[in-house]
Amino acid sequence: MTLEQLRIFVGVAEREHVTAAARALNVTQSAASAAIAALEERHAIKLFDRVGRGIRLTEAGRAFLEEARGVLARAAAAELLLEEFGGLRRGSLRVMASQTIAAYWLPAILALFRERYPGIAVNLSIGNTEQTAHLIHEGEADIGIVEGRVDDPMLAHWPLGEDRLMLVAAPHVAPQPIDAAWLQRARWVMREPGSGTRSTLNENLRLLGVDPATLDVALVLPSNESARTAVEVGAGIAALSSLVVVPAINAGRLQALPIDFGPRSFFGLRHKERYRTRAADALLELIAEVRPSLAPLS
Repeated sequence: MTLEQLRIFVGVAEREHVTAAARALNVTQSAASAAIAALEERHAIKLFDRVGRGIRLTEAGRAFLEEARGVLARAAAAELLLEEFGGLRRGSLRVMASQTIAAYWLPAILALFRERYPGIAVNLSIGNTEQTAHLIHEGEADIGIVEGRVDDPMLAHWPLGEDRLMLVAAPHVAPQPIDAAWLQRARWVMREPGSGTRSTLNENLRLLGVDPATLDVALVLPSNESARTAVEVGAGIAALSSLVVVPAINAGRLQALPIDFGPRSFFGLRHKERYRTRAADALLELIAEVRPSLAPLS
């Protein structure tokens, strides 16, 4: 039994005329007759009584008509659902991002995404780079956006945007030239291991000839805000995203120390073998569209 057979049966039953139904359904009269015959022969039951040149539904035909209409209605609803998902009028999107990105870089993009695709429910979760990579690997998120590099052959990993790490201190710290020896002597406030901010800082320190494992670390804190606040009250220096510290610098609660770590990339993550949803593609297309105006480089 096919949907086409059901469609023809309902058309014939509603018109009680094979030729009229065939014309309305844009099929030949022989195709319409064959569809009705196939249903009757397959189930060894008559759906229509042939009375002269007319036809009338049998008792079985009348009962079957209600069911056939229901099946066609459910098939139409299922088709509409797929069209809505395919057309981004309905669906969901699971995004996992590291703290800096989720709190500072991504909200404006998600607000625009919601405005453009109001039927897509977006669920944003926050985790460090390692946690995000794990969830993407396990299929528990559709897209990840992180600050650190990821070494997982199952994950696609590409740059999506940029910001800068800035070395900051409390305002009372006396400005002076920054070199490897000074960095080695300084007291530090660090983000937790596994965070993109810390891994990027470690890479930069090694390039300057400083071993991160030998630093004087006063505090290890789990968020940008806690690290920034600790620096403001004099607990040590820290390297944090410009997105996090520029407002505090402008307000006089922090000072930027004279060292340039250069830009760092934000990376997109997705599983190479899992299904790519249209909603996920739409978000990535939107990021590519607006990134020049939203990715801070200074």
